[in-house]
Amino acid sequence: MSTDTTTGTPNTDRLAAERDRWVAAGTAGRPFFVERASGARIWDVDGREFIDFVGGVGTANHGHTNPEIVAAIRAQLDQYLHQCFSLSAYEPYVDVCRLLCECHPGDFDKKAILLNSGAEAVENAVKIARYSTGRDAIVCLDNAFHGRTLLTLSLTAKVRPYKLGFGPFAPEIYRAPGPYPYRGISSDDAIDGLHRLFANQVDPSDVAAIIFEPVEGEGGFLPMPDDYPARVAEIAAEHGMLVISDEVQAGMGRTGMPSAIARYGVEPDLCTWGKAMGGGLPISGVSGRAEIMDSVHAGGIGGTYGGNPLSCAAASVAITQVLDTNFQDAALALGERLRARLDGIAAGEPSIGEVRGVGSMLALEIVEDPGTKVPDAARAAAVINHAFDRGLILMGAGVASNVIRILVPLVATEADVTEGMNVLAESFAATA
Repeated sequence: MSTDTTTGTPNTDRLAAERDRWVAAGTAGRPFFVERASGARIWDVDGREFIDFVGGVGTANHGHTNPEIVAAIRAQLDQYLHQCFSLSAYEPYVDVCRLLCECHPGDFDKKAILLNSGAEAVENAVKIARYSTGRDAIVCLDNAFHGRTLLTLSLTAKVRPYKLGFGPFAPEIYRAPGPYPYRGISSDDAIDGLHRLFANQVDPSDVAAIIFEPVEGEGGFLPMPDDYPARVAEIAAEHGMLVISDEVQAGMGRTGMPSAIARYGVEPDLCTWGKAMGGGLPISGVSGRAEIMDSVHAGGIGGTYGGNPLSCAAASVAITQVLDTNFQDAALALGERLRARLDGIAAGEPSIGEVRGVGSMLALEIVEDPGTKVPDAARAAAVINHAFDRGLILMGAGVASNVIRILVPLVATEADVTEGMNVLAESFAATA
């Protein structure tokens, strides 16, 4: 174990003390400080090696320090670091907008804007939807996560730790049931709930847009049933509402396609992007039908750092890789290997109520008993903590915090997968 040569204290302990002294407590997690990372591996400041099954919460689809992305960033460093696009335009911004439009499903004219984070993308999608329709209301789903700003937190469903104490929340946000087949909520149930919402809380003529994640992330990695997105799109079209597909976590090849919504055959009016689109640098975007994107008056959308040139350089490479069918095929193949191993672990572990997900966006729901399906957050945490001690990074999810998410970088090797899954299996056995 590495130590601070001046004090003899392990670097992790030293940095944890510094964090406790200087960093707001609300951001704190486990005492873990990264020194370097490559592919699907991370090394901490004390020289410990970890297999990463979280990928920066879905930002590392292309792997840590992807060589092509790093090279693009280095090249941009010699040109300029910042230009506010609304004042001094630059080609990398335009290029990334074009690539986002290529990721957006549908044979129609599209345009895009660039921002800094997934939450900013969602905020701007809502602004654009409201402006273009002249309506105020936004419908979202149970188990949704759309960000941590005031508006996006209003759309997010999970109280602890996200919403607790941060109200009052933004008005004209309405929540409908989201499909959750494992817990008995089918597409029919969710659609019935949407109609009840329109009867009891908000008239469809007042709704600007319906927003949902094709695979709900923080809510528990809940894929929308095959029929649900198309049925929602049909209802939206009937009432003049827009459909917003939140691709922040599920997009950029995570499900095996550039956009997760594409597998459902739905062509959304707007898509929000983030996380992996920057290959590790902060950038996000909104893409959509050209007439909707162009509806906002000049200067109505944008921001100082939106589409920063360094982030655009990284995103141009990252999205180009996502659009490559070889990258997509590799992501699907990885997902099949991961799913097979997870199914194998679940077959001998009754606490795993369900293995679910799409492509390489997978999760395990942990329950006290497979019959009652009572969520078991304590067991999920125990598995995550034991795995960390054995060198595997995992992360929870779900409104009840009883889901273990699997977001392996899409460039992970067979050795990464095998070693990580072995540790995961051992962690279930050790915490039984």
